[in-house]
Amino acid sequence: MKDKVLLFINGDHPKTFPDPDQYGLIACTDGAFHYLKHLGFPLDKLDFISGDFDSHSGSDESVYQDKFILTLDQDKTDFHKALEIIIERGFTKIDVFGGSGGEQDHFLGNLTVAYAFKDQIDLKFYDEFSEYYFVPKRFKLKGAKNKMISLYPFPSVDKITTTGLNWPLDQGSLNITSRIGTRNFAVEDEVSIQYESGDLLFFVGINEIDYPKVY
Repeated sequence: MKDKVLLFINGDHPKTFPDPDQYGLIACTDGAFHYLKHLGFPLDKLDFISGDFDSHSGSDESVYQDKFILTLDQDKTDFHKALEIIIERGFTKIDVFGGSGGEQDHFLGNLTVAYAFKDQIDLKFYDEFSEYYFVPKRFKLKGAKNKMISLYPFPSVDKITTTGLNWPLDQGSLNITSRIGTRNFAVEDEVSIQYESGDLLFFVGINEIDYPKVY
């Protein structure tokens, strides 16, 4: 059984689409529906379209009405409400496209929603530059060499140690108000991270970058 979900939300649209056949469920928010239609995504693959439909013209309602889920709770974002529907349907692994770009308050809001659900689901964001997600206190990534790696405390991380990075940390601390760990890069195939407390947002670049080696 395919146990992963593909979810599109209303940030910058992806330049390319992943193979929809590798997913057990495909969904979008009502704002993302517009760019999926414009870009020629196979809309018949969508299992549901959710939101308050404040940006929806209604012109496609007769064709896709059976896929619409109206969610009017204004105390939650469309992204938040879509995740609740996905969890109700029994899925916990979710790839999210369209989480960044657009209006930056939306991007920050999407990160906050992901943080709220980090202990319930395995969620990864993808854009044209990187993939990013919250990582547990013991984490390893293979195939990382020469890729950009950024460590972003949310809002702080204590006693963090890394291996495989050009600028390693040894029992260090990161804090959103004083020291963050962005724009590092991997010098080994495997990067490992462990930390004692806090929450860490991890970014890994999609492509290899020819960084100069600095000691």
